[in-house]
Amino acid sequence: MELRSSPHRRFNPLTREWVLVSPHRAERPWQGQVETPEQESLPTYDPACYLCPGNARAGGHQNPSYTSTFVFENDFAALKPDVPEAHFDLEGKGLLRAESEAGICRVVCFSPRHDLTLARMEVAQIRSVVDVWSEQSLELGKRPGIRHVQIFENRGAMMGCSNPHPHGQIWANATIPNEPRKELLAFGEYRQNHGGCLLCDYLALELKSRERLVCENQHFAALVPFWAVWPFEVLLLSKRHVAEMPALQEAERGALAEILKEITTRYDNLFKVSFPYSMGFHQQPADKAPHPEWHFHAHYYPPLLRSATIRKFMVGYEMLASPQRDITPEAAAERLRLLPEVHYLSS
Repeated sequence: MELRSSPHRRFNPLTREWVLVSPHRAERPWQGQVETPEQESLPTYDPACYLCPGNARAGGHQNPSYTSTFVFENDFAALKPDVPEAHFDLEGKGLLRAESEAGICRVVCFSPRHDLTLARMEVAQIRSVVDVWSEQSLELGKRPGIRHVQIFENRGAMMGCSNPHPHGQIWANATIPNEPRKELLAFGEYRQNHGGCLLCDYLALELKSRERLVCENQHFAALVPFWAVWPFEVLLLSKRHVAEMPALQEAERGALAEILKEITTRYDNLFKVSFPYSMGFHQQPADKAPHPEWHFHAHYYPPLLRSATIRKFMVGYEMLASPQRDITPEAAAERLRLLPEVHYLSS
């Protein structure tokens, strides 16, 4: 089957959905919206930033003069811990149905410096972030009523980030959200049918072909998945079968920090810009049940398509039918793989 130039669709075994790939459209002319690149030069401290050390936050609380990673309860949380349990189903037909959702939302400031990103931070600093993520996952996951802990980062205004200060979020839910639930079902079905781990077996295939591999170290591999939707989407996988971040060993945590820096550095080097993306870790459910089928991983979904000013839009066919991409995952992986590992602002 010709995958390089002919239109075809690819199956995502994690979500059990399809993506249409149309390689022949990659050279079409562009007269659509052009974005304005983000400001590259930021101060190390911004007195108007509500995330900088010592400043007042938007909700009125005062930040401590923190010198490393700093965590606080989101002042404008999407979830609240004290929501009473309630259900609504008009006439019991499941057509007008709702239920309460309790949870906890926290903000994680990666660094006290306003001008940094994960790509510009030292590996030791990123390792501190990894340790905080692990501690938060463990603490929130043990709480009664919590069944899922989602760590994520929205990087850049293009991805809805309202503040350039390096930070991410953690939302802990009473239920398992849509995307992790799809993966949970897929992991379970694959284990039942094949007796192994879906992502362990998939990673073995990718490490053998190396066609979509972007970078790797002893404990982690980053690749453009065979079923990628976004132009330069990346899937980050642990090489050891482990279900959650708190279960990572010391060497693995260090390796995770290293590859996080390498992925984000390659992203920035692609178009010589602070690369926007949404990134999140998928860990086993926090439902206090064993999940031997689950494999720890992270997804990177960046919107840029052709340059720092042209993005991929999910509209029309993508919204009404299925996702569609123009450049193949293999071509995207090759471009990322060939980029230097040193940040373009440091070289």
